[in-house]
Amino acid sequence: MRFLKGHGTDNDFVILPDPDGELDVSAALVAALCERRTGIGADGVLRVVRTKLCPEVADQAGRAEWFMDYRNADGSMAEMCGNGVRVFARYLVDAGLAGPGDLPVATRGGIKKVRVGVEGEVSVDMGPATLHGESTTTVAGQEYAGLHVDMGNPHLACVIGDPVVQLDLTHQPGFDSAHFPTGVNIELINAVGPRRVVMRVHERGSGETRSCGTGAVAAAVAAARLAGEDTGTWTVEVPGGTLSVVLEAATTHLCGPAVIVAAGEYLT
Repeated sequence: MRFLKGHGTDNDFVILPDPDGELDVSAALVAALCERRTGIGADGVLRVVRTKLCPEVADQAGRAEWFMDYRNADGSMAEMCGNGVRVFARYLVDAGLAGPGDLPVATRGGIKKVRVGVEGEVSVDMGPATLHGESTTTVAGQEYAGLHVDMGNPHLACVIGDPVVQLDLTHQPGFDSAHFPTGVNIELINAVGPRRVVMRVHERGSGETRSCGTGAVAAAVAAARLAGEDTGTWTVEVPGGTLSVVLEAATTHLCGPAVIVAAGEYLT
């Protein structure tokens, strides 16, 4: 089985080219691919398949040729991945499956409009952030309040005073399962300057990752709200690098690197 490996600010993915929808991508296969000692190693899997071949998103086929079938590292399906969709678009252009410029990509969270050049950074219109009130998380016995931000997938973005670099995220933080029945991505955020934050994230189905694109947008939204703002350009520092988030009145944008680093065959 052919694969490629790519990442966006160290949020890494196994890419499975499957244009004709021939692969049987089970949860067990995804987990095996993402295992860092016995597999290829990744935070998730991006299956590249034509939208018209996938009943769950067939209604998007008239607007986007390609569907990003994203799976978390544990094999569970996810609605959206901000770093993943940028890596996905970089692969399409590098492979000659799409031209540089504006590129629509079908996802379980709807059509995402990606702008990708021949090289360099990739940006994506992430759509509007939807707020669903506040909730709390517990990290190593400490409770933190945060904002429920929906970016097509659920986030609990917590701007806190404790240094995020010192937090223990080796275990799943506690959260209100009644508020988040399908699980939640949890961002712990420090405001460190004008429109600048530092973020760590524990992703549902993957554990702590070195970056999260939708999480970066959620972090900027939560920090902006705390600062009494709702628009502007925010810099989000993650362990894997730096992302730029633009908050507009009707939508949000995410920009950062997206790199393909390897290709090969996986021997099943």
